[in-house]
Amino acid sequence: MAAEGTLAVHGMWASPFSKRVELALKVKGIPYEYVEEDLKNKRPYFLSINPVYKKIPVLVHNGKPIAESLIILEYIEDTWKNTGPKLLPDDFYERAQVRFWVDFLHSKFSENVMAAVTKDGETREKALNGIHEQIKILDEGLKRFYPNGTSGITHENLGLLGVVGSSVLCPFLSTEEALGIQLIDPEQAPLVHSWVETLRGISLVKETLPPHDKLVQITKYFREISLDPPQKA
Repeated sequence: MAAEGTLAVHGMWASPFSKRVELALKVKGIPYEYVEEDLKNKRPYFLSINPVYKKIPVLVHNGKPIAESLIILEYIEDTWKNTGPKLLPDDFYERAQVRFWVDFLHSKFSENVMAAVTKDGETREKALNGIHEQIKILDEGLKRFYPNGTSGITHENLGLLGVVGSSVLCPFLSTEEALGIQLIDPEQAPLVHSWVETLRGISLVKETLPPHDKLVQITKYFREISLDPPQKA
């Protein structure tokens, strides 16, 4: 349990949702405690700080819990707006554009990636086609943010879009290896490919991402148990 006056992130090592919260805090330079939660055996305290969804991540600030990763990121920016690099631009229209594409990344990819990992046949093929289509749409959308390419991105100008993009797309390398497929085609989506490679090279992103080999292993494990679930005794 986090004591009064502290900041704690309750998460899970492989979760892109909790990793994006950690990355935002690192970008801002805000110290925090990380608490790994066992999602198969949820503690009463954890259930008490997120009684509605019972999911990670949860940020506990001065004893007060905030749930849901995008809400937490907004809370971090609002609470520490004068600390470290800004996550959102000052211009309200530009903020709206960032939020739109952040929501696109957050809501559009997860379902299809999960289906690609845990399903087979027509359902898997449909999910993979959905991912490729979404990446092409994102490639077009990123042009407004990076008209001169992505080489100048650092943790100082990573922003909310880069934080969420890192958490969603950088782990694709592990998913590709585990499934033996290509999700981001550099010819079909050159800007997305360049963006992800640049993000992977930022030290704070590398520091926050889960270990590649462990992600490959857990992706293979989820696929195996989904396609061949354990038989009940």
